[in-house]
Amino acid sequence: MFERFTPDARTVVIHAQEHARRLGHRSVGCEHLLLAVAATGQPAGAVLRERGITPEHIEEEIVRRVGPGGGAALFGDLDRDALSAIGIDLDAVRARIEASFGAEALNRAGNALHRGPRTSRLNPRRAIPPGLLRRWHRCRRPPARTASVAALPATGRYQAIGVVPSGHLPFTARAKKSLENSLREAEAMHDQHIGVEHLALGLIRMDGGLVPQILQALGASAPALRVAILDRYRQAS
Repeated sequence: MFERFTPDARTVVIHAQEHARRLGHRSVGCEHLLLAVAATGQPAGAVLRERGITPEHIEEEIVRRVGPGGGAALFGDLDRDALSAIGIDLDAVRARIEASFGAEALNRAGNALHRGPRTSRLNPRRAIPPGLLRRWHRCRRPPARTASVAALPATGRYQAIGVVPSGHLPFTARAKKSLENSLREAEAMHDQHIGVEHLALGLIRMDGGLVPQILQALGASAPALRVAILDRYRQAS
């Protein structure tokens, strides 16, 4: 599957791992993929940044919602808005835990859930259901011959304190779903490759997790983003 990724799409996935590791997170989520897409020099990244979905703003939202360190694993997949509607404030929960058990309590708990990190190489194949791989023969359009534009380094304002995760970081269930979405987007466009545009489209169609919350917080509409990304690539073709 990895050979189907364009060089820029591979860079995005690798940088998503680096962002997760830098923030002390023990798995790669959709939010890390979105952060990496927004930093790429490809048109999809430009569309996001033009609408205020910058790497800086995305990172701020990630840290605000789940924090740095291993404790993010305990909060990352929770729907803040839904919990707030029934009177549960995750920030208050976090504060009470840290007040009772110390500032590193959540990190210790998160690290305990992910002991023994895998050492296997980054391999997006694990994230794609085998049945979808067999459907690539339906795609007929060859990969677009666009110039590769290097993504910005996977750096940011925040850095987890202490030991950061090493080795291969697993994808969350939602991140796997977003990669599955990107494959479906490529199939729908009759492309034989997965590019940054497909990764972006796969992310913004997610209906749960942090990505919809981040887009909403930054005043972005997923349908409008989809139209803008598709239009930008049509203009470039």
